[in-house]
Amino acid sequence: MNQHKREQIFARLQAANPTPTTELEYATPFELLIAVILSAQATDISVNKATRSLYPVANTPAAILALGEDGLKQHIRHIGLFNSKAKNVIKTCAALLQQHDGEVPTERKALEALPGVGRKTANVVLNTAFGEPTLAVDTHIFRLANRIPLARGKTVREVEDKLLRYIPKSYLKDAHHWLILHGRYVCTARKPRCGACVIEDLCEHKHKTEYA
Repeated sequence: MNQHKREQIFARLQAANPTPTTELEYATPFELLIAVILSAQATDISVNKATRSLYPVANTPAAILALGEDGLKQHIRHIGLFNSKAKNVIKTCAALLQQHDGEVPTERKALEALPGVGRKTANVVLNTAFGEPTLAVDTHIFRLANRIPLARGKTVREVEDKLLRYIPKSYLKDAHHWLILHGRYVCTARKPRCGACVIEDLCEHKHKTEYA
């Protein structure tokens, strides 16, 4: 795929959705951080259900730490892997209080040092909470990058590095959300809705469907 075609793809995605954002519900960088930690191998719907219960009760590191692991589990028990996530959230809250005065750090290295926070989670927080021009490669973006193909790669990191290099800088800040939403609702894994796709004629995938 050439760069001109990539430019057209993101121009159309922007025209269709000028102000994309995450479907996770949050009001502060801390709320987003916790929601993203909880979202690993879970749907945004299930995470939002949990945080709607949790955040009115505790939405700061100190408040969640005061709940304790067992108290936190009462709010997140319907999310997959909730036991290990509860441990990580409690440890992260303690680290934020001890090392960052209760604030979410804005540097990648400091974010990735928090329990339960890997590169993907750090990228989401940096991009969505702090407006950094980066993107997290989840299963949707990995699939799209190889299928369209915006940037082929065998590993998540390879795809991320190529996308950061290939996506026009003017679109990079919102590219993460455009690609996730496109993969979640249009270019789905099993039955891509090519008939309803705004970039169908630009996509180079060989096995298109008429499904809309």
